[in-house]
Order: sequence, then structure tokens, then C-alpha cells
Amino acid sequence: MEIKIVSDVKNIECDVLVAGMFEKEKTFSDFVNEYVIEKDKFEGKFGETYLIQTFGKLPARKVLVLGLGKKEELNTDKLREAVAKATKKAMSIKAEKVAFLLENIGFDYSKQFVYGTMIADYVFDKYKSEKKTTHIKEVYVAANENEVNKGIKIVSAMNFARNLANEPAQFATPAELAATACDLGLETKIYSKEECEQMGMGAFLAVGQGSTREPKFIHMKYTCNNPKKRIAIIGKGITFDSGGLDLKPASSMLTMKDDMSGAACILGVMSVIKEFNPNIEVHGLIAACENMPSGSSYKPGDILTAKNGKTIEVDNTDAEGRLTLADALCYACELKVDEVIDLATLTGACMVALGTHASGIMGNNDELVKNVIKTGKENGETYWELPMFDDYFDSLKSDIADMKNTGSRWGGASTAGKFLEKFVTPETKWAHLDIAGTAFLEKPQKEFIAGATGAGVRTLLNYIIEQ
Repeated sequence: MEIKIVSDVKNIECDVLVAGMFEKEKTFSDFVNEYVIEKDKFEGKFGETYLIQTFGKLPARKVLVLGLGKKEELNTDKLREAVAKATKKAMSIKAEKVAFLLENIGFDYSKQFVYGTMIADYVFDKYKSEKKTTHIKEVYVAANENEVNKGIKIVSAMNFARNLANEPAQFATPAELAATACDLGLETKIYSKEECEQMGMGAFLAVGQGSTREPKFIHMKYTCNNPKKRIAIIGKGITFDSGGLDLKPASSMLTMKDDMSGAACILGVMSVIKEFNPNIEVHGLIAACENMPSGSSYKPGDILTAKNGKTIEVDNTDAEGRLTLADALCYACELKVDEVIDLATLTGACMVALGTHASGIMGNNDELVKNVIKTGKENGETYWELPMFDDYFDSLKSDIADMKNTGSRWGGASTAGKFLEKFVTPETKWAHLDIAGTAFLEKPQKEFIAGATGAGVRTLLNYIIEQ
């Protein structure tokens, strides 16, 4: 899809002209108004569409009237959803050239327009022998060129992440994630199992020891002259999660290729970061491994020692993500960065609490947490702050180690947050994003098809480039 900026959308010769219409108002064309509104009583309610042939009365062969609902109720989220719906409709009728006429919106819709069209245009059909989806080749719109170009780069990073998370675990292995990182043109270091042992990453290595695939610790670095801030972003990189010896039920394993969605997000962000050239030093970190059952697997009751020397009693081998993040957080803090943000498909408890429409967020710095929430909201990602009361750590207390890796099932997302906090130095600002419910959809939702969503990419990239 190529998005072209034009000043006069109405006179573009195209397959479909998408005309936004507010409820009870009229469109730009008397011809369209006569047939769509006066004769067929189309009201322009939000999300409704009406397709009409123009028979040569307009430069466009067809007009798709897109209901935007009540003008006073339109916001960026609704606009993005409506644009995505129109895009999918245009794809379904095999339109190749599509123009969008969006008048009197009341806010700069440029970046949200790109999000809506390009997210809707995505499909993962790499393994289909017959490719059935028809993509739109050209899109015309009157918009802010700088914001459009920014949006295009951000969605390309999202698609990069979505492609990785949609890949089967047989392809997206720890070694493949490491190779992908090395191809991004950044300063990159891949630590081997032996090197991780030398660094004392006992928690991370324990999770991966049941697999025949060697774990990889990935460190990517973007830097600039005199950066005004140094940030580390960490993504959970479990390339397949069987649950280990505490084996998941078969039905719960079906989508566990997506347990590296946090890592995919980090790779997506780092894939385009040089194009934005932010005055921020950014470290992208991934502790990549598989959690598999075998004779060499770590076991319930084992005592692990993390990089900072804290000991962990293994209560459940299916609470593995927090163990890999523990060592990654220690590593990040040793870099003496100003802020650390981690993303992880961490807890089913967060998914139960917030569903698929919002991610959980918590941390040790209120300003950082609030800024991430604000950035997400402005870019179509919702984060809900969860509490981090000290009482949540009570159920993690162990009689024989500094802590257990799981506690009570009640308040599980916050309990996991309190576990991670033990591996963050007090002087480091830290936020934890639990994307368990938002990273992978089992059915289409708003602008997304089923599958990986690239959760976190929009938020992290915009947070970094807007510093």
C-alpha cells in the first residue's frame, strides 16, 4: 500500500472514493445524497457503510459512504476503526486505487488514518499455497505529510513485529530472533549460554535448559551524540511455552508461539529507530529461550540464583517469563540507564482482569507510568494501571529462598509485578507492561484480524521519539 497526499481528493480517478458522513448530515455530492440519503434513508450511524456506483457522474467508479456517527462523539479511536472498516470493504471488492474524503473531522487525523488503513491491510499468508487477499495498491488522502510518514514507519514496525509473532515456533527460535536482531544494522551483542552463565543469569538459563535449542540473550543498542536520556526496553522472549514440567493443557498451548510477542515488539521498534533519529540512547534487550519439558528441565522446588544474587524457589515452571525478565532487568539496571520499560505476555490474571482491549501497567515511578499511559492513549493503545501494594509480595515469600516465582492466584498480575520489582534497582525508573490479553487475538477485533497485533510498538516508538 502506497499512501499519497493530495489536496483535492474529490477529483481523483479511482476505484472507490470513501466519503465520511456524520449522522443526519449530507455528503459532498448531490448525486450521492439523492440516492443514499433521500431514497435509501442512510443515516450515517457509526460504522455503517453504503456502496454506490457513480455511472460516470463522478471521477470515482464507486463511492463508499462511511458512517462516522455523531460529530461530537467522534474521536481518534473511532476514526481509526471506521477507516479500517472502509479499507477492509474496499479490499473485499478488490479495489486497487482508493481515495478518502474526510471533511470537518475537527482534529488532525493523519497518523490515525495511517494506523487504520495499514493495520487493516495486513495479512499473514506466508504459509498459504494460494494467496487470496487482494491488497489496495494506492491510497489518496488530504493529510499532514510529516504525520503520515511517521505513521507509515510506525506501522511498518508493527507489521515487522506481527510477522515475527505470527511465525510458528519451529521458525521463530531463539537463534532466529538473534539473527533478526543482527540484521537490523545496530550495535548488537548476542550472548551465548556460556556467557550468560558467566554473568550469573541463573533464572533465565533455568527456563531454557529443558530445550534442545540454546538460549540467546540479545542486546541491541541505538545511540547518538550527547543523548538527553538513556532507556532500556525489554521484551519477553519465550519462543514457545509448553509450561515446562508443569505442562499446560493442550488447548492452552495452541497459541504459545505468541509468548515472544514482547520480544517481537522490541525488534519491531529497533527495526525503524534509526529512521527517526531520536536524541535518546535506546537499549533493546531480549532473553530468548524455549520452556520445554525434558529430562534436563528445571523442576518445581529448584532454587535458582538470579543475576543480582537473589534466590528464587520454583513453585511452578509455567511462571517462566518472570524468571527470564528477572535477569534481563538486572542486566538493564547495570547499564545505568535512566528508565527501563519491559513488555511481556506475562499473566493470565491480567487477561482475566482487562480482557483483550487493554494492557496492564505498573511500575515504581508514577510519572513514567502516567506518560506511557498518555502516549498509548494518543496512539490507539490502552493501558490500565494496576496496584503494586507491598502486601502482594506476601504470597511470594519462601521458607528456603528469598522468594517463590508464583504466589496466590488472586491479584496475580500485581503479584508478578512485585516479583519483577525485586530485580530493579531503586534509583532506576521502571514500568512493566503486561500485554497478555492484547498481543494476540483469537478473532478479529476492530481494525485487527485474528493473530498477532504488534502490541506496544506504537506506544514505545512514540514515547521514544517524542522525548
